[in-house]
This record gives sequence, C-alpha cells and structure tokens, in this order.
Amino acid sequence: MSIDITTATVADAAALAACAAVTFPLACPPDSPPEEIQRHIETQLSEERFAEVLARPGHTVLCIREGHRVAGWSMVVLDPPSDADVLAALSLTPTAELSKFYVHPDLHGSGSSSALMTATLQHAAGSGLPGIWLGVNQENARALRFYGKHGFGVVGTKRFQLGDRFEDDFIMEQALPAVATAV
Repeated sequence: MSIDITTATVADAAALAACAAVTFPLACPPDSPPEEIQRHIETQLSEERFAEVLARPGHTVLCIREGHRVAGWSMVVLDPPSDADVLAALSLTPTAELSKFYVHPDLHGSGSSSALMTATLQHAAGSGLPGIWLGVNQENARALRFYGKHGFGVVGTKRFQLGDRFEDDFIMEQALPAVATAV
C-alpha cells in the first residue's frame, strides 16, 4: 500500500477539520464529557481554526491523503514552548513541538501512523533544532506505546484544559538527528 503524505495548505482546512472531528475524541479519556469534547472540536479544530494555523509561520501540518480525504495529520510547531511545566521538563532546547498527531481509525494498524511519524520527525529535523517534544494524555495507552516505539521518552507532566476540567498529560521528548549542511 502506498501512503501519500503531503504538506497541508489552507485549501485542506475543511478536510483537516473533518478528520479532527473523528480522531480527537479517540485521544480523550473515557470519562471526558462529550459536550466538552464537542466544544473543543468546534472551537479549536474547526475549518476556520485550521485556516488560521496553516497561515502561521513556524506551523506545518502534514497529512495522510486518500484521494481527496485527509485520513491523518500531524502538526509541527517551531515556536518556543511557553508552558512553565514544559520548559522545566525539557532537556533539549531550543525545541520543536509535535503539537498534534492523529490518524483515522480506519488506518490504525496499516503502517500509515508510522509513515506519518517518520515524515513528521524528518520535517522537524530539517529545522536544525536539537529536539522535539509532545504532550499526551496519561490515560492514552495506545498513543504512549506508539510514541515510545518512535523514540519519545517521558520527561515530565503538564495539564491540558478540556472545558472546565484539567487532564493530566505526560511530556515526552526525543533528540532529533543533526542535519548535514552543505559546505
């Protein structure tokens, strides 16, 4: 199976929002209130929000494409972290952030997630930064196994606000390979 991974553009905002509406709930703890999940999708993962993010410098969204459908996506952010817990936990700075990583459940187990992770880490390494970090809910065992398999290690904890409640996330990081420069 050929896996098509490309850099998203503003024209992909609606397809990204559609994928996010399916995939974001999968990353939430089982006791998360459905209305808060839906509110987060509507306010943070909408077509308009994606269009805003895709226009920002230092924000790159990679996506798995199946024809016209976006079936998975990741976001690399090159802005320095501002969360005090993240700053205290990281050992590799300056750093890139793997801000989002979601794959449609239809593709789980197909190798698409690993292909997207490889492309994401290659993109981040191209920044020349020494490391990359992410936050993942402590109850998301599947994601924790996946990130560990791809070289991330837990270095601390932070909080993620979903509606009126806070979720506990692990902070994970890994070193990025140095990119050779032409002389």
